[in-house]
Amino acid sequence: MFVAENFIRSLVDKYGRHTVYTDGGTWYPQACTFLHLKHRLHSSLEKSLIERVIQYFKDRTESFDDYYPCTNNQKRKRIVIYSMYTIG
Repeated sequence: MFVAENFIRSLVDKYGRHTVYTDGGTWYPQACTFLHLKHRLHSSLEKSLIERVIQYFKDRTESFDDYYPCTNNQKRKRIVIYSMYTIG
């Protein structure tokens, strides 16, 4: 519960207070109650759609890597550049 609370608190600090949507983990409602946030559960349809979209992006990324392979050193550079772009 403390890990979930700290994680949600870091998101609140960065993005502000919003409703928290989760997949049904038992520790999330308690963490949201402690932080005075609204908590909602995703329906099974929503979970299915989210998983499908994530799998689609994974498949597309793998296909790209098949056509344009690179060395491990190049992959590390791409990850560093991507993380700098998304975090900054």
